[in-house]
Amino acid sequence: MSELRIGVIGGTGLGQLLEGSHGTRRQVDTPFGKPSDAIIETQWEGLTVLLLSRHGPGHLLNPSRLPSRANIFALKQLGCTHILAAGAVGSLRHEFAPRDLVVVDQLIDKTVGRPATFYESAAVHVEFAEPFCPVLRKILLEAGREKSGGSKVHDGGCYVCMEGPAFSTRAESLMHRLWGGDLIGMTACPEAKLAREAEIPYALTALVTDHDCWKTKPAAPDASTTTSGDPQALLAEIIANLNAASANAMELIRSALRKIAADPVPLAACPASSALKQAIWSDKSSIDAQEIRRLGPLWGRYFG
Repeated sequence: MSELRIGVIGGTGLGQLLEGSHGTRRQVDTPFGKPSDAIIETQWEGLTVLLLSRHGPGHLLNPSRLPSRANIFALKQLGCTHILAAGAVGSLRHEFAPRDLVVVDQLIDKTVGRPATFYESAAVHVEFAEPFCPVLRKILLEAGREKSGGSKVHDGGCYVCMEGPAFSTRAESLMHRLWGGDLIGMTACPEAKLAREAEIPYALTALVTDHDCWKTKPAAPDASTTTSGDPQALLAEIIANLNAASANAMELIRSALRKIAADPVPLAACPASSALKQAIWSDKSSIDAQEIRRLGPLWGRYFG
């Protein structure tokens, strides 16, 4: 598959690392406006990669303001065939410790008010039972088993995507655990849904920065010698965890890219690559021709 062009989307932590990458900066405009930042086209591990910092330069875009439709559409316009994404999360489980990486397999969408589809003038219903590409997940997990050190890489976890930008109350955090959530974050939706609508196989590695507020820290024997209640100390701890997890996520993604370069054949079996084949329920002859052209990079091949 010589036409492989792998999108790498970095969020908090990893996004800042991507901003400093060298390559050709692609300024792309889309029917949904401009993406978060210029997309950097470069070569990693013998593959063409398209790097995008999700929150933009200086991390100015909060999760509710991310131009997710523009981000995914711009990647599609540049020929992106697969996406490896990463994002910071809080943990809802004891077993997912700070600095761990989780190759997530399920998703609960709690966002409100974020545009979650490209197709506003047609009935398009993509299958989304398995929101993350099983082929890319397998490659990431194999790469995780082979990496020499750093973070533990977990196979599977349910990501609860909340609106934010405030974090959960303790009652909400406990509720998310009862729902079966394992991780809490703010950026996987609608990004994952839009990637499916664009027929781009998508996998997400979650970077655990801390345990969410469901878990209270035990009281220290001597309160005068602990920083457990100091917000600045807690923030410093979270940032340190994020930096460590980001470095390990970068290593994991590069290792996965090496595996893809060595054997790209499995990627031909990614089911999302034909997600629209049975998803367009509208009578195609009734869809406005201008809308078909406007969204041409996404669904043009299904209109003769």
